[in-house]
Amino acid sequence: MAYWSPYDNNGGTCVAIAGSEYCVIAADTRLSTGYSILTREHTKMCQLSDKCVLASSGFQADIRALQKNLDARHQIYQHQHNKKMSCPAMAQLLSNTLYYKRFFPYYAFNVLGGLDNEGKGCVFTYDAVGSYERVGYSSQGTGQQLLMPVLDNQLQSASPLLLPSKESATPLSESEAVDLIMDIFASATERDIYTGDAVEIVVVNADGIRREVADLRKD
Repeated sequence: MAYWSPYDNNGGTCVAIAGSEYCVIAADTRLSTGYSILTREHTKMCQLSDKCVLASSGFQADIRALQKNLDARHQIYQHQHNKKMSCPAMAQLLSNTLYYKRFFPYYAFNVLGGLDNEGKGCVFTYDAVGSYERVGYSSQGTGQQLLMPVLDNQLQSASPLLLPSKESATPLSESEAVDLIMDIFASATERDIYTGDAVEIVVVNADGIRREVADLRKD
């Protein structure tokens, strides 16, 4: 019997780590469907503003539609308020946009990273229908189950249930966070067929946004 679905999972893995004065967002560049690789040079990143970057994994058509929607709403915001949206404001906009489509959701799993109004790193992690949380680090995508235990072990972020609440930013320096991300992507590539080819790393700090790409195994 023939079966058709409006969704597909094009794979890939996204990670973000927030520090006291920086945020590192990373994703691999492989785009797959089933056991076929469609391209090895696909970016999963979208720069929404000067200090805010979105990384998404899931169904590529829905991800592009979501990115265009957010870009259009951000342009309207800039015309109305004569300023760019902050990262926490963009996080709320993304939550509202996902929740609005909750009965036919965007098949997109998002990590939003950047700097908040105080210049501190912030990471927001989402489910498909807009529930979100500010955390010190997060991962989404097909390699999430492989990466999160390593991040938990290495970063040991304070529980949001502890009172008084503690800083969610991780204690690593910027260079240490980049090295950790390279290591965990190299590990995930060994075990997840949908993650590989290269890892694109975006660093957001007070100086602006810096991009770099490191090769991963291509088989």
